[in-house]
Amino acid sequence: MSPPLLEARGLGYAYPGGVAALSGLDLSVARGRRLAILGPNGAGKTTLLLHLNGTLRPATGRVLLEGKPVGYGRDDLAAWRRRVGLVLQDADDQLFAASVAEDISFGPLNLGLDDAATRQRVDQAMTALGIGDLADRPTHMLSFGQKKRVAIAGAVAMIPEILLLDEPTAGLDHPGAAQLLAILDELSRQGTTLVFSTHDVDLALDVADDVALFTGGRVLAQGPATDILADPDLLDRVGLRPPLMAVLGRKARALGLLPVDAALPRRPADLLALLEDIAAAHRLMKAGEAGGKLVVTT
Repeated sequence: MSPPLLEARGLGYAYPGGVAALSGLDLSVARGRRLAILGPNGAGKTTLLLHLNGTLRPATGRVLLEGKPVGYGRDDLAAWRRRVGLVLQDADDQLFAASVAEDISFGPLNLGLDDAATRQRVDQAMTALGIGDLADRPTHMLSFGQKKRVAIAGAVAMIPEILLLDEPTAGLDHPGAAQLLAILDELSRQGTTLVFSTHDVDLALDVADDVALFTGGRVLAQGPATDILADPDLLDRVGLRPPLMAVLGRKARALGLLPVDAALPRRPADLLALLEDIAAAHRLMKAGEAGGKLVVTT
């Protein structure tokens, strides 16, 4: 069995003043999957992401790429970050160049690509994120949602195998979040492994293949999203409520409207489809009852 693409083993880390952030944390990231790191604010999710791309170095434990421990020398970190990109929650922490195109080109140029190859990477990333019309726009004149997409484009231009995102939908309105999630879904379809932090259980159920429940600087449980997020007792231990779709799905099972071996709905569209099936079955039953009645006419 091949090792996880990215793995953390026994990570420990404390900020100055002895404030513990990670405490013996174990996590595995499978190739081609979408992993949600789910936990309340202040649980250490951002600190973990900063360890997964080498921005922070653990006091104890280690990070492995395809089963091999990573190094923290200059060349080691450069090779690591070519494979593992990171997008911070606040895009202003990442954008620094005068224009959008210049900002996105920074990574490829640091890889040593020539101007032609860099322009190709930049064009591809802007097209993927739908921001081609912003190429010459000063970064300080972008909206919040535009800055998010530019920051992601900067990471995508590096063509990473793994893309780490810290609270990717935070601060976005519903249309902006939906647009961003559609972009991330397409990146996933193209083979990018996605890891994102969130405290939104509904988002995690909608988007993630796997979930790692995070609390007190360690992973309490990790597994398929539909299993982890359907366990109210487990979620309660990290101070989270079950997703609405999971609650409604379990109620449908209890009422006999959903077979016990059927998958719980993950998205509103899944629930609407279930309701349509129930309505269709009800209509057939009523039609059968009507057909079985003797109608007397005079």
